[in-house]
Amino acid sequence: MIKSELIQKIADENPHLYQRDVERIVGTIFDQIIEAMADGHRVELRGFGAFSVKKRESRTGRNPRTGEAVEVAEKHVPFFKTGKLLRDRLNEE
Repeated sequence: MIKSELIQKIADENPHLYQRDVERIVGTIFDQIIEAMADGHRVELRGFGAFSVKKRESRTGRNPRTGEAVEVAEKHVPFFKTGKLLRDRLNEE
C-alpha cells in the first residue's frame, strides 16, 4: 500500500471527511513521525510497532566493483520493530 492508497481508503471509510482533509491528516502524522525520529526520539504505535533511530559507526568497506577499501562515514538509520499484534496477524495459520 502506498500513501495515496491509504488516503483513499481512509476517505472511502469516512465519507463525512473531505479528501483534502484526509490528505492533510495523513501528511501531518507522517511529518510528526519523521520529526520525532530526526530529533532522536522513538515513536511507538501500539499493536503496529516502534520506529527508532540506530547509529552505525564509521567503518572500512569495500567497493564491490574494484575491491578497493573505502571509508564509510558514521550515520543514523531508521529501524522498525514490529508490535505483537502485527506479528501475530502475519503469522496466523
